[in-house]
Amino acid sequence: MSTVKIKVVRIGNSRGIRIPKVILDQCHINGEVELETKEDCLVIKSPHLAREGWGTAFQKMHKNQEDVLIIDESMTNAWDEEEWEW
Repeated sequence: MSTVKIKVVRIGNSRGIRIPKVILDQCHINGEVELETKEDCLVIKSPHLAREGWGTAFQKMHKNQEDVLIIDESMTNAWDEEEWEW
């Protein structure tokens, strides 16, 4: 963990900071970021991808034989049989 002091600069009616390249590279930040506030802190981080880590989780579920249907397939109704289209 590194600490760097930088100045907050005026950008129109807003304020901004310049993040040194070495920190951007270290945190794998490229393009968009996520901002989060925690008490009196501002957290800037790389955005998480939707469904990130799902593949690994599904493999673990399969290995532990936890990948079973929780809905009884025999519980279909007329709508399921006649109206639903894939």
